Amino acid sequence: MSQKHLNLKKKSSVVSEGPNRAPARSMLRAVGLKDEDMSKPFVAVANLSSDVTPCNVHLDRLAKKVKSGLKDENSVPFLFGTITISDGISMGTEGMKASLVSREVIADSIETVCFGESMDGLVVVAACDKNMPAAVMSMARLNIPSVFVYGGAILPGNFKGKDINIQDMYEAVGAYSQGSLSLDDLIGMEKVACPGEGACSGMFTANTMSTAIEALGMSLPGAASIPAVDPRNEEVAYQVGQTMYHLLKEDIKPRDIMTKDSFENAIKVVLSMGGSTNSVLHLLAIAHEAKVKITIDDFDRLSRSTPYITDLRPGGRYVMSDVDRIGGVKVLMKELLSSGILKGDVMTITGKTLEENLKDVQTKPDGKVIYNVSSPRSNTGGLVILKGNLAPEGAVMKVAGTKHLNHSGPAKVFDGERKAFEAVTSGKIQSGDVLVLRNEGPKGGPGMQEMLAVTGAIMGQGLGDSVLLMTDGRFSGATYGPMIGHVAPESAVGGPIGLVQDGDIINMDVESRSLNVDISEDEMQERKKAWEPPVSKYKRGVLAKYAKLVGSASKGAVTS
Repeated sequence: MSQKHLNLKKKSSVVSEGPNRAPARSMLRAVGLKDEDMSKPFVAVANLSSDVTPCNVHLDRLAKKVKSGLKDENSVPFLFGTITISDGISMGTEGMKASLVSREVIADSIETVCFGESMDGLVVVAACDKNMPAAVMSMARLNIPSVFVYGGAILPGNFKGKDINIQDMYEAVGAYSQGSLSLDDLIGMEKVACPGEGACSGMFTANTMSTAIEALGMSLPGAASIPAVDPRNEEVAYQVGQTMYHLLKEDIKPRDIMTKDSFENAIKVVLSMGGSTNSVLHLLAIAHEAKVKITIDDFDRLSRSTPYITDLRPGGRYVMSDVDRIGGVKVLMKELLSSGILKGDVMTITGKTLEENLKDVQTKPDGKVIYNVSSPRSNTGGLVILKGNLAPEGAVMKVAGTKHLNHSGPAKVFDGERKAFEAVTSGKIQSGDVLVLRNEGPKGGPGMQEMLAVTGAIMGQGLGDSVLLMTDGRFSGATYGPMIGHVAPESAVGGPIGLVQDGDIINMDVESRSLNVDISEDEMQERKKAWEPPVSKYKRGVLAKYAKLVGSASKGAVTS
C-alpha cells in the first residue's frame, strides 16, 4: 500500500492496516473502497438532513458536496445520519421537552460513530438550534480534526408588502386571541412566513450559533450568514475537503482552536449581535466538552464592555440575509477586531489566525444592519446575567430589543408552560404582573422547553413593555422583551423559584443585575421546609434518563 497518507491515519489505521485487518477491509470494500483508499485518511460526515424541519431539509445537497470535496483531496468520506428536532413545530406541545434533550443525543451519536469506527476527521453538516451546538460538542469531545458546515438561513416571507418570519407567527397568535388580527390574515401569514429551506431567519438560536461557531474558528470564514438557497453554500461545502486535509496534515485539532480566548471572542460576537439567550447554555456546554473554563459570569463580565452594534430581529428590523448582503459576519468581526475588542491571534480551522482570516476584509459597517463600534446601539452587550435571592446561580435576560430594564410587580405563578399560555391568551394577565413559570428546568421539565408560545402571545397582546416573565425554562431565540430564563437553581431541585407564591412582589433591575423576591430570609426558609419535590411522570425512556443525568442550566445543562 502507498505510504503517502499513512501519517494522516492517526485513528483509522487500526481498522485498515495489516493482515489481521483483512476482515475489516473486506467490509470496507463492500461499501466501495479500493486498494488505494485503504491508505487514505477516513473522515466521518455527519449529515443532519431531515424532512422534519425546513432548517435541515436541504442538507443532503451540501453533504454530497462535502463528500466530493473530501474525495478530491485524497480522503475517504463516510456519510452517516443522526436526528434533529424542530422547535418551531413542537413549540407549545409536550414534544418541546425533547428539544434540549436532542442536543445530548446528537452529540452522543456523532461521538459514538467516530469513536466506534476510528475516524481520523469529522465534518458535520447541520442547520437547526440544537444540532449545531451538539456538533461542536462532539468535536470537542473527540478532539479529531473537525469542520462545521452550516446549512444557511431561510429567506423572509412577505405578507401584504411586509417581510415576516416565524417570530411573527407566534405574535400573530397572540394578536388573534385579542381580536386584533383576523383568522383570514392569520392563515394568510401562515402560508408565506416560511417560504422554503433554511433555519429561522433572524438572530435567533440557529444564526446565533452559526455566528458563534464562525467566531470560535470552527467553520470557514464568511459561511455563517449565507442564505440556505444561495449556491455559495455548495462551494463552501466542497472547500471543506481542502480544509480538512490541511487540518489532518498539520494535526490541528478542535481543542487547539477552541481556547479560552476563542470562547471569549465568540461570546463577544454574540453579545454584539443581540444573540439568543440559548447561546449561554450552548457555549457553556461546548466549553465543558473542550475542557475550557468558561462560567456564566463571563457572559455578564464581557457584556459590560462589548457594544451592541446590530439591528437584527427579534428586537430589531433586519435578518441574517441582510447581514450577508452587506458582507457577512466577517464585517462585524473586523469592526470588533479593529477596535481591540476581539483577540486576533487565535487559531482557526483555516490554519490561520482570526486576524489573518480578516486581513482582506475592507467592507465597513453600513450603519443600518451593522453599526460602527464608535456609534453603537448600546454601549453594552445584548445579554445580561441577573442574580439575587431568586437566582443564586444566575438567570439570563436578553436586553437587546427592550427598554424595560427594571420591574416591580406581583407574581402570578404557573407550574408549567401550558397554564401560563392559557392565562395570557384568555386575558388573565394584567400590566405590571410577573409571570413565574416553574418546573420547566433541565430536570423539572424535563428538558427545559422554550416558551415562545407564551412570550409571543405576550408581545402579540401588547404587554411586552409592562409584563415580566421569569422561568427556569428557556426561550426561543425569537423571544424578546422583558423575559428572564435559565433561573438557577431550578424549581425541581429546590431552587427559590419553586418557593414563590401568588402575590409575592418580585423586583428586577438590570443596572444592578438583581432578581429578588420581596420576602425575608426567615420566610424563605419556612417555605423551604414545607417544599416537596415535584413527582415526574417520566419514569422511563430518554426523558427519564436525561432528568437523572442533567446538571444545572448555570453550567450549560450538560449530562454527566
